[in-house]
Amino acid sequence: MLGGIYTGAIYGGSFSAILINTPGTPAAIATTFDGFPMAQKGEAYRAIVTATVSSVIGGLIGVAFLIFLSPPLARIGLKFGPPEFFWLAIFGLTIIAAVSPRSTLKGLIGGAIGMLIATIGIAPIEGAVRFNFGTVALQNGISLIPALIGFFCIPEVLRMVEESGSSKPIIPYKRQRRMVRRVLFAMVRKPWLIIRSSILGTIVGIIPGAGGNIAGLLGYNEAVRAAKNKERFGKGAWEGVAASESANNAEVAGSLIPMLTLGVPGAPPAAVLFGALLLQGMRPGMDLFTAHGEVTYAFMFSLVLANLAILPLGLAMGGAAAKLVQKVKVQTLAPMIVFLSMIGAYSIYSNVADVYTMVIIGLFAHALRKAGFQPGPIVLGIILGPIAERGLLQSMLMGRAAGSVFLTFFARPISLVLIVLTIGSIAVPVIVNRRESHGKGGALKGVRTAEEAKR
Repeated sequence: MLGGIYTGAIYGGSFSAILINTPGTPAAIATTFDGFPMAQKGEAYRAIVTATVSSVIGGLIGVAFLIFLSPPLARIGLKFGPPEFFWLAIFGLTIIAAVSPRSTLKGLIGGAIGMLIATIGIAPIEGAVRFNFGTVALQNGISLIPALIGFFCIPEVLRMVEESGSSKPIIPYKRQRRMVRRVLFAMVRKPWLIIRSSILGTIVGIIPGAGGNIAGLLGYNEAVRAAKNKERFGKGAWEGVAASESANNAEVAGSLIPMLTLGVPGAPPAAVLFGALLLQGMRPGMDLFTAHGEVTYAFMFSLVLANLAILPLGLAMGGAAAKLVQKVKVQTLAPMIVFLSMIGAYSIYSNVADVYTMVIIGLFAHALRKAGFQPGPIVLGIILGPIAERGLLQSMLMGRAAGSVFLTFFARPISLVLIVLTIGSIAVPVIVNRRESHGKGGALKGVRTAEEAKR
């Protein structure tokens, strides 16, 4: 039951991400980048079908890794230490270029704003309280869920209210026939897109503490980097939705690999499953696969059923949800969204201060959106900022104890791989842009030469 809830919740976050530009879970952040633009163009059902099919495929690939390759992958996940987490965060921050196609400079500024917001609260190493403005409620920092709701949901509600005077619906709905077949044909033409994102999501899930939000963002980033026409992303590219959803659903099974084999949850929901196992007297490790094999393998098989159940449920609910959002008036929908947002912000820690934080961040995010800043880079900074800071400080302490900070950062195998990926993620777009600019320049020269010859 818990495995089915985990699987369904990660997939269900795509509905609100596509229809109202608000990720239902942190794992669906990257789905908003292209999912909502598709809905604005009248392709809401196509986006939901894409999310559904890619979620099923990604989830099944992740379960296959869980069943057949759990022990070796878990050992690899445990090799991630503070230096690897630092470089993983730096690699993740290179996604800013992918999620801010309109203005990379504003994206970088937004990422810096997010990292500054992440510094509020108690410092991870020395324990000093920073930037809490004398407020006890901010000593633990800004919680991720209120921040997500504030940056994505509140500005969208305010936009709906501002445009409520116009006669156009929140999102247009166009009836689209044979959409499942069309989506499947499109995915068959680009099989590596789903496979790459699913493998990446599984690997991120294995890393303790990474989570589905990083998996979805990295999957989206790699889809943008591998695309020939990068300008389509952020404007309603189905590839962006497919990459995000296949990665974050593959992360579900990936996060269970270290939990079942080593007792180290790969994500917070996996920690809940870990507690459920302990309540039944089942300790993670080899005993799960020998003494309690009938329960363990039944649980793995249930994840297969849960992913398969997503397909008919998602297809049946997708069209109905899109029609409902299109027909409901803003005067009804906006108060409902605000009410549910307040419940969501309060329910995590039962803290009224989180509701105030959500409202303040929402107004701040609305002002930033008016100035041309997108929420994606800011939230990316909030997510990756603490990981980078903690990894940096702990790595420096490790380096001082070992006698070489340089070797601690640059001599570990996984760190070297992440450094190469980071450099490649930064360098490849620059090289491609230069080649395109040179090609355009050469074409313009050719046109001028031809015109001069005619004259």
